[in-house]
Order: sequence, then structure tokens, then C-alpha cells
Amino acid sequence: MKYLITGGFGFLGTNLAENILENGHELIVVDNLSRTGSRENANWLCSRHQFDHNEIDVRNYEELSKKINQTKPDIIFHLAGQVAMTTSIQNPRLDFEINALGTLNVLEAVRIHSPTTGVIYSSTNKVYGDLSRYSYTANNNRYAMPQFPFGIDENLNLDFHSPYGCSKGSADQYVLDYARIYNLRTIVFRHSSMYGGRQFSTADQGWVGWFCEQGLLQKAGNPNAFTISGNGKQVRDILHSRDMIDLYIKSAENIDSMQGNAFNIGGGLENSLSILELLKEIENILQIKLRYEHIRERESDQLFFVANLRKIQHHIDWRPKVAFSQGLAEMMYWVAETL
Repeated sequence: MKYLITGGFGFLGTNLAENILENGHELIVVDNLSRTGSRENANWLCSRHQFDHNEIDVRNYEELSKKINQTKPDIIFHLAGQVAMTTSIQNPRLDFEINALGTLNVLEAVRIHSPTTGVIYSSTNKVYGDLSRYSYTANNNRYAMPQFPFGIDENLNLDFHSPYGCSKGSADQYVLDYARIYNLRTIVFRHSSMYGGRQFSTADQGWVGWFCEQGLLQKAGNPNAFTISGNGKQVRDILHSRDMIDLYIKSAENIDSMQGNAFNIGGGLENSLSILELLKEIENILQIKLRYEHIRERESDQLFFVANLRKIQHHIDWRPKVAFSQGLAEMMYWVAETL
């Protein structure tokens, strides 16, 4: 197989690239190297493998379409994107150009130059809005949504909130519509939270890794408290990178039976954690008491999102296998190595 990954030196991209190359497939990486950690990931991956890598921005249609026309990959994993809600609010034009226009550029290049190429797009649960229209229950540690006992499925109405939600949601719908109108082999993954090695987390993106880093810094003697937004009862289901790799590769191999569909993706109910529960896990791993302060909740934040995995499991033989306890221990080790 010949794969092309946009954003191939990001967290998702680097993990997928390593798997693809280790299994002897051909790989083309497109990345503008602007994200935190992308140059470190590029150096790491290039030190281990030889492959075609290109410093191309997805906003540059001419360069992107030329590369897709030259290589005509079997599958494109379209992962390049602006990923922070806070950044989208500060600079909505940049957010739109990267997420919405960049995705349209990928689709148009495929439609015109390589219409048999499959496109798998990394979307987000934020296309469903802040979910404030639903009712919640809460205990001391977490929120719950009783009307979704198996998690949130794809029948939920779309409701774009924030520039980030609008740009990712627009891209999400373009990807699906190009399957309808042009019969392109496209699918959409609406991700909850992912974590694992090669993730250079920040306060705005990659919350699991960021809190692991704060714990390690306090363990090492940093006296400063960190902050958490809101009361900390917000819940997400977390998906480890190994399970994410399995999902993407199996979907690429079965894209003909999946095209034109969107799938909610996460670690499932058994891998769901609130911020407070994550912090308790970190305290148990590090054997310390964390110091943190509460600040105002983030704009358009979802109090609860856990993906219902029934639709994706109807199409392929896939389920999350890495329990959060194991994954967090591994994540802690990787973050410690980067400090």
C-alpha cells in the first residue's frame, strides 16, 4: 500500500507513519512543521526510516495537489489541522484556512488528480457543540449523561460552536459530501481524546499528557500549582495511540465498505475519565499529592463526551485494547523521558 499523511509529524501522524514504515509500506509525509514537537518527531522518524517527506502547508493548493498528482497514494490520512479551541478564538481566519480550506484542498486534489485515493479525515467531537441542551447528573468526581448509557452515537444533531467547531465541522461535512457527490472513498472519524508516545502536549491540546507533565514537574520539586478549567468533573473517553493505529489501518483496508460514513471514536465507557479522576490516577502513579487551582471553565467545553462505538464495530473488527491504567503508566514514562 502507498499512504500519504498530512500532518505526518504530529502525534497521530508520527505513530501511524512508524507503523506503516515498519510494515514495509510506502509512505509520503506532508507537514509544515509548525506544531509543537513536529520537528522533534520529524528528526526521530527520519533517523529510523527512509521515506518521502515534504515541508508543505495544506493551505498551499498548488504544492499539495502537485504532490498528490505525482504520488497517487492508495490512502490519505488527512490529519493536518489547527487543533486548539483557544487558538481558533484568538485567530479564527487562520483556523478556517487550515481546517476548512486545507481539507477542501485535499479533497479537490484527490477529485481532480487521483479519484481512486481513499481519504480518512480526523474530525472531532466538537462538531456536536457544547451539548448544553442535554441534562446531566454529577457525583463528587464526574458528570454523566443518563440518556446516553452506551455513549454518544452519530445520530446526535450537529451543532457547531466556536470557530474551531465551525472549521472542523465544515471540513467534516465536505469530506462526507465528496463521497455523495463525487463518489470519492472518504470517511470521517469524530475523535474524543487520544494520548500516547510522541505527543508533545500543551495546556491547550493533549490534556492527558499535559497533566502527566505537571505531575512529574511537581514530583521533581516544582512548587507551583497548575490550573484546571472548571470544576474538573468533565469526562472524556481516552484512546491510546496503539488502538488508534489499529483503527486507522483496519479502516484503510476496509474503506470501500465504509465510505461516506462518519464514526464517533474514543476509548469507550470503560476508558472514560474526568479530569479529577485522571489527577487521582496520576497521584497514585507518582505517589504524591498534586497541587492545583480551579479557573473559569473553557468556552463551549463539553461536560461529558464518551463515544458510542457500535457503528464502527459494525463495520470493522476493532475495539480499544489498551486500558487507561496501562496507557497512563506508559504515557508517564514517555513524558518523563522528554523532560
